[in-house]
Order: sequence, then C-alpha cells, then structure tokens
Amino acid sequence: MCRASLPIERSLPDILKHCNFQQLKQIHGLLLTSSLSQVPTLSSLFIRRATDLGRMAYAEFVFSSAGVLPHVLIWNAMIRGYAYNGPHENCLHLLEEMPQRGLKPNEFTYPYVLDACTRLGDCEFGKKVHCRVIKAGVDFVPSIGSSLLNFYMEMERSRLLVGSLTDGRKVFDGLADKTIGLWNRMISEYVGFGDIESARRLFEEMPERDVVSWNAMLSGYVRATDVERAKDLFQRMPVKDVVSWTSMIRGLADSGNFRAARRLFDDMPVRNVVSWNCMLSSYTRHGRFQQALDLFRQMHADGIVPDGFTFVAALSACAHLGALEIGKWIHFNLIKDGLQSGAIVGTALVEMYAKCGDIDRALKIFIKMVKKDVFCWNVMIKALAIHGRVEDAMKLFALMKRGGLLLNDYTFMSVLFACSHGGFVEEGRQIFDSMEQDFKIQPKIEHYGCLVDLLCRNARLEEAQQVIKEMPYEPDVAVWGALLGGCRTRNDLRLAEKAMERIAELETNEGGVYALVSNMYAASSEWNEALKARHKMEQRGIWKCKGYSSILEAADVR
Repeated sequence: MCRASLPIERSLPDILKHCNFQQLKQIHGLLLTSSLSQVPTLSSLFIRRATDLGRMAYAEFVFSSAGVLPHVLIWNAMIRGYAYNGPHENCLHLLEEMPQRGLKPNEFTYPYVLDACTRLGDCEFGKKVHCRVIKAGVDFVPSIGSSLLNFYMEMERSRLLVGSLTDGRKVFDGLADKTIGLWNRMISEYVGFGDIESARRLFEEMPERDVVSWNAMLSGYVRATDVERAKDLFQRMPVKDVVSWTSMIRGLADSGNFRAARRLFDDMPVRNVVSWNCMLSSYTRHGRFQQALDLFRQMHADGIVPDGFTFVAALSACAHLGALEIGKWIHFNLIKDGLQSGAIVGTALVEMYAKCGDIDRALKIFIKMVKKDVFCWNVMIKALAIHGRVEDAMKLFALMKRGGLLLNDYTFMSVLFACSHGGFVEEGRQIFDSMEQDFKIQPKIEHYGCLVDLLCRNARLEEAQQVIKEMPYEPDVAVWGALLGGCRTRNDLRLAEKAMERIAELETNEGGVYALVSNMYAASSEWNEALKARHKMEQRGIWKCKGYSSILEAADVR
C-alpha cells in the first residue's frame, strides 16, 4: 500500500523522519487542528525532528505546549535534543524535573543524560545518575553501560575524576550482555592509558575476537615499543587487514629495524595512503630523509594520491636535505592550492622554503595562507629571526598578540630567539616577564636559556649570572654554553673557567664548549691552557663536529 493511502497518523512517523523545516511547520499546524496533538508518539517524533534540524527554540515551544500532557517519550525527545545541541545543562534539569511531573526515566533517558554529563565534565551528577541507574535496575542495558563506560573513561582522560578507569571496568564487568564492540572498547581504553597488561588479560578473556580486537592489542604493543610481543601477535593473527600491517610496520620502524619494516611494507597484499604515510613519516622522524624522498617518488610513480600527511613528510625531508627544487616541484605540481589546503600543509611549505633559504617565498606563502594556527606563526617568527629579519619577526609577534591568538611555549621561544639575535635586550626582558604575568605561561629552562643567551650576546654577563642564580631550574649545558659565549665576547677567562667546571659536572659530550674555551685561551696566547682543553676532549673521546650549512637547524619550533 502506498504512503498516500495510509491513515495520516500511520504515515506521519515516516514523513517526520525526512521532512524539512518548512514541512515540519505545516505538520505542526495539522497536529494543532486535530486530535493528533494528543498522541505522545507523534509529539515526541515531532520534537525529535525539530532538534535534528537544529531548531531548538521551535522544539522548546512545542515541548512547553505538550507539557499539559506529560509523557516520558516527549521528555526523552527533548533531553535528546539538548544532549545533541545544547545547552547540555538542560538535560540535567529535565531529569531532575521528571519525578515532579509524575514521570519515571527509562533506559532511553539515561544515555543522553550521561552523555551530557560527559560533555559538561560534571563528575558528581554523573555519579548520581549511575546510582539512579542501579536503583532502577537498568544498569545491564548495553546502551546505558556504554554511556557509563564512556563517562568514566572521559573523566579519567581529563583527570576530572582520578580512578575512573577502575569504575569503568566495574561497569564493564557488571554488564551481562557484552558485545564484542564493548570488549574492544575496553581493551582500547586500557591501551590508550598505557595499561598494556590489563589490556592483554582482557584480550585473553574474550569469548570471541574479531580483527579489531587483534588490532587493538597490536597497537598496544607497538605503543609500548614491545616489538617482540607485537611480532608474535602479528604472526598469530587469523586475519590481517591493512591496519594490522601498518601497525606492525610502525612498530618495526620505531624500534629502528627499518630493513624489516620496509620488507613488510613491500610484502603488504594491499596498501593504502595511510600505509605509505606510515613508512614515509617513519623515515622522516628518524632522519632518513633521502629514503623518504625516494619512497615519495615511488608512491607518485605508483599513482597513489597523496594527502596532507604525505605532503608534510615529503616537505620535511626536502627541508632537511635542502632540496629546494624537489620541494618546489611538490608545491607547484601536486599541492597547487596549498594556501587552501589547511594550516598543517601550509606550515610545512613555509618551513621547507625557509630551511632551504628562500625566506621571501616562505613569508609570501605565510601571508597568503587562509588558515594559520599558532604553530605556523611560531615557524615564521623563528625563520625570520634566523635569516636576520628580526624586526619583521617582532612585528609578527605583535600581530599575534593583537589578533588574540593563544600563545604557547614555543611562541616565546621563537620571539626570545629573535630578540637574542637582534640585540633587543629590553624588549626581550619584557617579553620574558610577560610570559607569566600576562599569559600565565610558566617559563621552562629553555626560556631561561634564551634569556641568558640574549644577555650574554649583549655583554651583560652580570645580569646573565643573576638570572642563572635565581632561575628555578638547575642550569643545563645549553645555559652554561650561552654564558660561555658571553665570556668569549668579553674574553672573561675567569668566568669561563667557572662555567667549564659546572659543565664538567654535567658530564656532557658536547665538544663545542671545550673547543670554545680552547679558542679563548689561544686568543689570549695562553697556549698551555688551550692544549689542556683539547686534551680533555681527547681523554673523553669528544670531537667537535664540522660545521655545515642548514638553515633553521637550530630547533624545531613545534
């Protein structure tokens, strides 16, 4: 029988599932002019459709009109709407009000309220709901169990309720009917929290497993860098999909066994772009940049369509190799509309051009980028400073503050680096002081190192010593090395010797500091002392590496 020939009350539920807002208003008129408005099922479906369309004000109006005939279906529909669209607090208010209206929440009410508690981070109310669920005897319902599990996991993850992982496990154990999806979820949660042994025990208890179960456990071993267990599990898997192969490749690569990782990659029966990206990014993360570019060429030759992660890995390899022409080819032939492709790819382009020496093109791309996040600004500020364009770097920092961007640790590292290389002493001190005062960012030892370097480069050794004395960290080799650099500028051998004593206590293998002291003695014609410094390097097996040109190699601003 066609829909048109059905009685209107029977055809309305199907119509409500697919109607637009204009049609919904017409249906509302029909309900108001007929007795159908007294049918709770239709009223609840009407409110549900209004909330699905995001029309919360309209849903609230209809809900208030239906209040004269309260029904749990209608209240559940409104609670669901608030859970999806907000404000989430209203889910909690409606639950509290239901008993006053003579309504009893059911198994369809609680999942939405628990989801609202999770979004709000309301630990206390969530625990109260759990108690109500137990009292109502519906804690065995899978949808409620899943929502409770999600609530406790999120509370643990956000550190709002320490020990929630244990509570989540109790919920899981209390479920009489556990789907394989819930087993997999619990294993994945243990893996996510780094509790691999609990994940393994649960995995072994499973009455049945699917490929997701095996992959969850495999990813746990890979995360824990337990490559031997990962290999054993991989070999025992009854079914392997592309996720299984890719996880194992990452595990082998992360353990440093690139030959085995590449062999496994070449043996994969089916590869997707994620598999290629895994191998590609593994090469770049471990400094195998030429191999990364070779693999990228093979990927292109095989006709695999790259994505943003592919471009980031390939451009990073170009940046470290100084392969400007390859980077430009990737930019103009493959990325093309890179300015529209998102902050991550745009930042990789900026960094690639900057590291390869083309700072003008890097700045041009940065300016034209549609989406720029704080990391992109950090990269650009640092790149300008290294290329000697310190004033431009300072202007960008001022723009960041005016634009209301959320500055982070690396922002201040970048701008302090710029101040240090531009001689902006007072500006640098003010920026350092503003970190905690204005931005509530606690300076790390790296920030103190930048400040010491700034002062030492401008012959303000006494102030630098005072900073070292008052900083809440034990100075590391970078801090003492910065002070040594200042000693060289003023040829202060006495202070240099004290700094070297502290560096020796750190038992560092940084040959540069010994070479610096040796050169200082030689510059003062104190040849015996210069030879002693060189002998110390030889005795400790330390050798100063030859310098090489690589722009932006100083630090990763992200």
